[in-house]
Amino acid sequence: QVQLVESGGGLVQAGGSLRLSCAASGSIFSINAMGWYRQAPGKQRELVAAITSGGSTNYADSVKGRFTISRDNAKNTVYLQMNSLKPEDTAVYYCNAEVWVLGGASGYLEVWGQGTLVTVSS
Repeated sequence: QVQLVESGGGLVQAGGSLRLSCAASGSIFSINAMGWYRQAPGKQRELVAAITSGGSTNYADSVKGRFTISRDNAKNTVYLQMNSLKPEDTAVYYCNAEVWVLGGASGYLEVWGQGTLVTVSS
């Protein structure tokens, strides 16, 4: 009923930039928090950045000052601007959202995107 579709991943050299986008579609009544997580090979999935519906943000220490999360509530879309990329940023990046499904059970449902690969070469 609700889908998150990510785009913008790819291969970039260290020091470069990428912008990830994640658009939510389907039977959406409301979206609460949205965020980006990442999972590197052999590692657990970790929070990169999150943003509330009101615009409050939270970042992992490893990306503070380099990444910026933003959202367009009218488009149900969240973005992640990634600057000064490092090889250790290489991972599959997943979009996450707390969605109140229209016509569904009351309460917010956690929805995940399929992931987009970001590779940073040294």
